[in-house]
Amino acid sequence: QVQLIESGGGLVQAGGSLRVSCAASRRTVSRLAMGWFRQASGKEREFVAAISSSGASTYYGDSVKGRFTISGDNAKNTMYLQMNSLKPEDTAVYYCAGTARRAWGMRAEEFDYWGQGTQVTVSS
Repeated sequence: QVQLIESGGGLVQAGGSLRVSCAASRRTVSRLAMGWFRQASGKEREFVAAISSSGASTYYGDSVKGRFTISGDNAKNTMYLQMNSLKPEDTAVYYCAGTARRAWGMRAEEFDYWGQGTQVTVSS
């Protein structure tokens, strides 16, 4: 059973930065493609970023390109999302997700493992 635990959320002013982390319960980051999704109140879950199991490829949603960076540390079994130039519209619960599928896309239903989420609030 894979467990994913997010941390690092909080309150930040617009234009600021925040880093959220996702710790896996066991050697996971190197075997799974990992991603971040977010869900704002009253809205559908949205793809934010993903990284391939090798770490060689990264993908970003259009709304965060150039501002967010996804990375993984296999030694620590942890994935990160560095968020810069934050905007109020980035306010959401951020979820860590993982998939063992060989072929996967940017849809939430293609990810099989999920964390509980961490709240990120950006004030204007």
